[in-house]
Amino acid sequence: MLIYHQLTREFNQDRTRAIICGGQAVVLHRLAITSKDGGWIVRETEADLAHIRGILAQHGARYRFGAPLDGRWLAAGWSAHLEFHYQGIRARTDFFTRPPRLTPEQLAAMWTQADHETMPFVELKELALLKMTMREKDYPILGELARRLENIEDQLLLSRSARDLIRLANAHPEITKHLHASRPLLAEISAGEEVLATALDAERRSLIRADEARLSRYQQAVVPWEAAWPSLATAIANRPLSEAHEMMCAAAAHSLPTVI
Repeated sequence: MLIYHQLTREFNQDRTRAIICGGQAVVLHRLAITSKDGGWIVRETEADLAHIRGILAQHGARYRFGAPLDGRWLAAGWSAHLEFHYQGIRARTDFFTRPPRLTPEQLAAMWTQADHETMPFVELKELALLKMTMREKDYPILGELARRLENIEDQLLLSRSARDLIRLANAHPEITKHLHASRPLLAEISAGEEVLATALDAERRSLIRADEARLSRYQQAVVPWEAAWPSLATAIANRPLSEAHEMMCAAAAHSLPTVI
């Protein structure tokens, strides 16, 4: 939706502070028509986060369940969630600073590239890595993202199609062999499409389990925060965002860990 583009421009006034990710990035890559939520990777500094909170306050945003939009928690891998009403719709906004499966080097390169973009959004390879989640519905999107990659190694490492991998291996046998250690199922290509498809299914299940294991640490750590949230949500419901944010941080300091 256009509100998310508008927010991106407002977040990035005078300095790049936010990169579109998630469903809106899928839309911008023309793999979906629309997405109901807006997600951004944001800079972790307090000055940048304060600017973003100020923009959200102008739109009348309120916190949903999640972490405060504050670097102390975002640095631990938590995400912040807010929402507001815009032209009769509910705009839902999600913020991260350290998304899973992206290395510090990849994040640094992403910010360097974003500084040259008027509407920065996550590139194909990084978006594919972000889609390696516990959700089955993300894997078809991951596969389509992989098909659009220009780098042959990246295609071989990320493709979800047995036929595509066989085609790539036939065209680039040396590159494929070189990548066996990085993606063991590539060694199954010579066994044929059915064997390779089975290996892809097993790999997908392994990726899902890995994401479930990552999230389980957060699910355990968030239990005290879940218990505290109903009364806190009531207390901050009609407060200005700046005041609600201070109350969120004060409460989270007792209930939401900054080290996972």
